[in-house]
Amino acid sequence: MTLVLDASVFFSEMPVEGPAWTTPSVVGELGDLHAKCRFEALSATVLAVREPREEDRVRVEAAAVRTGDAGVLSATDRDILALALELSAVLVTDDFAVQNVAHRLGIETQSIRQRPARAIRWRYRCSGCGRYWREPGECRVCGAPIKRKLK
Repeated sequence: MTLVLDASVFFSEMPVEGPAWTTPSVVGELGDLHAKCRFEALSATVLAVREPREEDRVRVEAAAVRTGDAGVLSATDRDILALALELSAVLVTDDFAVQNVAHRLGIETQSIRQRPARAIRWRYRCSGCGRYWREPGECRVCGAPIKRKLK
C-alpha cells in the first residue's frame, strides 16, 4: 500500500511501512527538531518527496469547490491531495477538510490520532439576511458576513 503523508505524520510516532511519499510543501512545514529528524529517518528508508502534477491540482481544486472546503485548504493541503490522487495512494492525515475533499475524489484516507471524518458538504449562508451563496465573503444583498455552515 502506497501512502502520501501529511505534515502531522512527522509530528507523531505513527509507524510508516511500505512506500511513502510527501511533497516539498509538507517538508517546508516541518519546523521542530523532532519532525525534521523523523523526516530524515523516513527519507533514508521508505519516504520520497515530489511535486504533484498540475492536472491533479486542478481536479483537487474543483472537488474542494464542490465540497465547500476551498476556502480552508492550504496550498500544502492541495498538494498532498493531488499527489495521493496521482499515485492512487492512501492519504494519511488528521485534517477533516482534507479528508472531506479526499472522499469526494475517491481517495482512501487514514487518520493518525483523530476519528475518521465523515463526508460532508458545506453551504455558505449570510449571517444577516439568511440567503445562501456559493462562497464566503460579504453578502451582496445586505452586506453582512457570509459564513460556512453544514448542509
